[in-house]
Amino acid sequence: MEDTHKKILFKYYSTYLEEIISETMWAEIIDLEKGYFKLDNIPFFGPLIATDDIFRAEYDETEKCFIHRETIESSGNSIVQILVLEDGFDAAIIKDKLKAINCVSESLNDTFLAVEITKQEDYSIVKMLLDEYESLSVIEFAEPCLSDKHRADLLKLN
Repeated sequence: MEDTHKKILFKYYSTYLEEIISETMWAEIIDLEKGYFKLDNIPFFGPLIATDDIFRAEYDETEKCFIHRETIESSGNSIVQILVLEDGFDAAIIKDKLKAINCVSESLNDTFLAVEITKQEDYSIVKMLLDEYESLSVIEFAEPCLSDKHRADLLKLN
């Protein structure tokens, strides 16, 4: 994987944790000389970036690794964060329901998930599922990186 991918450091302020966060994620090398990469991870807290977005990173001598500098091209994918509120609720239930509508998720722990919604998926369907669980006070969710395409999907709900 080291031949085709690099670990990239992302530093940003997390409003969720209310502190500066460092998160490393795998990215496919597009052009190492120019520092162009394609994100190959689902960000947990990340900046406004989603899987398959193209970005520029520079090697940082202090950190001894590549650091994200700017996003160049959006893939149209989105990232949603889910916090499980209800004690004892099995997050696998939501993960399975999301998987059934073609959304991959990764767990940080038992109560926090990051979800990838690819460009071709209709976000209004995902949002209805999340709204249902939020209305039951089982979860809270945030949409830190919602693509223009997925914003347009939401117009169908109104």
